[in-house]
Amino acid sequence: MTISQKKYLITVVGPTAIGKTALAIQIAQHFNCEIISADSRQFFKEMSIGTAVPSLEELAAAPHHFIQNISIINDYTVGDFERDSIAKLDELFLKNDYAVLVGGSGLYIDAVLKGFDDFPDIDPSVREVLIKDHETKGIVFLQQKLQDLDRVHYEKVAKGNPQRLIRALEVCIGAGQPYSSFLNIKKNSRTFTSIIIGLEAERQVMYNRINQRVDNMVEAGLIEEATGLYPSKNLNALQTVGYRELFSYFDGEFTLPFALEEIKKNTRRFAKRQMTWFKRIEGVKWFDFETPAQEIINYIEENSNANI
Repeated sequence: MTISQKKYLITVVGPTAIGKTALAIQIAQHFNCEIISADSRQFFKEMSIGTAVPSLEELAAAPHHFIQNISIINDYTVGDFERDSIAKLDELFLKNDYAVLVGGSGLYIDAVLKGFDDFPDIDPSVREVLIKDHETKGIVFLQQKLQDLDRVHYEKVAKGNPQRLIRALEVCIGAGQPYSSFLNIKKNSRTFTSIIIGLEAERQVMYNRINQRVDNMVEAGLIEEATGLYPSKNLNALQTVGYRELFSYFDGEFTLPFALEEIKKNTRRFAKRQMTWFKRIEGVKWFDFETPAQEIINYIEENSNANI
C-alpha cells in the first residue's frame, strides 16, 4: 500500500457529555467523510432522549451510521457491531481515505480498532441454565464456579457483574475449555491506520456538564420517554443509566427527585469508568475539551497523508 492509498480512521473518544459528537462532525465536514457511531445505547430506535442521540441538525451535518438502527427487542452484540462496522468502513474507504469513529462505549471502540476475541458458538441452553442458577443460587455461586473452571479469568473479571460471570462460564462449560484460553488468539488485521483523539476535562467540569445534560434531558421529555418504555423495562437494552432509575421511580421505590439525582450520580460514575478504559488505549492524543477543532484537525493532518 502506497502512502496515497492509506486509509485513516479518525477515532474520537472520551466521557459522556464531553463534546465528542460536535468534534466528530467538524472533523467529518473537514475531510468530507462519514461517521460511524460506537455508542452502544444509541443503536436503539426507541431510545432517543436518554441516550443523547445526535439532533436532526447534527445528523444532517454529516452522514452517520449505526444511530437508532435496531430495536430494543433485538439482540445486538459487540461481535455483531464489529462485523457490521468493518463492512461499512470497507464500503466508505472505497470513496474516501478518511472515516470517523466516535463513541463512549470502550468495548465497541476496541472491537473496531483491534478486533474482538473469537469465541466458539455455544448452545443457548447453557446460558439459560446459568441465568437460572444466578436467580436461585446467587452471584456467589457463579463466582465460585468460575474460580473452579478458570482461575486465570476469575482473577481479572468484574466479580460483581453477573453478565460477565455468566458469559465466561457459558464458554467454559459449552466449549469445555477455560474462557481465558480464547483471549488474544485471533489477531484481526485492519486495512486502515488509526488516529485516536481523546477529549478530557477537569473532573468537576466534567461532572457539571453531566449534571446539566441530565437536566436538559428531563426538560426534553426523558420522563415521558421512559414512561413509554416502562412495559419493556426488563429488556437488556433498557438496563442502563437514565432509564433504570426512572423505572424504580415508577415502581414506587424512588421519589422523582431522588431518581434524578441517582441518574446524575450513576452517569458521573459511568464517565469515570469510561476515562479509566480510554486511558488504557495506546496512542491516544488527549486534548482539553475546549481546544479549537482546527487545532485538532491540524494534528490529524500532520499525522496522515492529508492534502486538504
